[in-house]
Amino acid sequence: MKKIIQKESLADLAFKSIKDAIIAGKLEQEEELPEEKLAADLGISRTPIREALKRLAADGLVNLHKARPATVATFTKDDGLHYMEIRRLLEIYNIEKNADHLSDQVLYELNSNLVGQKEAIDSNDYNSFIDLDREFHLLLANIGNNVKLIELINQLNTGVNRAFLVLSNTLPVSAMDAYIEHKKIVQALQNLEKDLAKQLMILHLENVEKRFLNYYTEEEME
Repeated sequence: MKKIIQKESLADLAFKSIKDAIIAGKLEQEEELPEEKLAADLGISRTPIREALKRLAADGLVNLHKARPATVATFTKDDGLHYMEIRRLLEIYNIEKNADHLSDQVLYELNSNLVGQKEAIDSNDYNSFIDLDREFHLLLANIGNNVKLIELINQLNTGVNRAFLVLSNTLPVSAMDAYIEHKKIVQALQNLEKDLAKQLMILHLENVEKRFLNYYTEEEME
């Protein structure tokens, strides 16, 4: 990891640096993350490191322990499938219940997000694509006024985001497919075709699961 030299938002920069190292496989599952070592590696104090680790734990990337250093979280195939199963139930229900109330502001934000997804793909910046993919689903979660539903979808997408980290080396192939699926969903919503948007979301989430399972099938065959 490169040393951080910026003087502002050190916790944000530490968060991104450690997260990127996990995505790239430089920090392996169950590897210990001593605050002193991370601080020395990044050239900053332990305070922003501590804050970054708390945020990483909230995102399911790190496990915090009382008497020993934090560790990189493990993630199994079953974890991913369980998150995706519940995610399908909530996100499809959310579109069915709230798509009729989609505001112009949310549509603008969804389209801006799509622009960012395409730019990330074109520049081979798949770390950014993962973040934008998650943001896309969270924008859709906010179309309704059920705060608890929004919170649940947010939590589930944190878990699914962890699945995408496992799949990060497959994203050069699958990211464009996901982007096209996202674009079709937004087009249906813009055209007030709620039933079509719902079916497209079902298809998208099924394809996400297929891509996830294909990764494990290929790994088992190697």
